[in-house]
Amino acid sequence: MIITTTDPVTGEPLQSLASKPFVIEGSGRLAVKIYFESEATRLTYLQQNNGNSRDARNNQPA
Repeated sequence: MIITTTDPVTGEPLQSLASKPFVIEGSGRLAVKIYFESEATRLTYLQQNNGNSRDARNNQPA
C-alpha cells in the first residue's frame, strides 16, 4: 500500500496521522491511503472525485 501524508486538497503536510481521516483508493499493493487534514477536506476530495475511483473505502478514525 502506498501512503500519502500530504492533504491533496490543501497541500499541507500532515503529522499525527492516527487522528486524521483518510480514504483508501484501489486495492492490493497499489492501493493508496490518502490522509486529510480534516473531515471537511476529506469530503471535498470525495465530492471532487465522485465516480472516478473504482474501489474507495472511506474511513474516519474512531
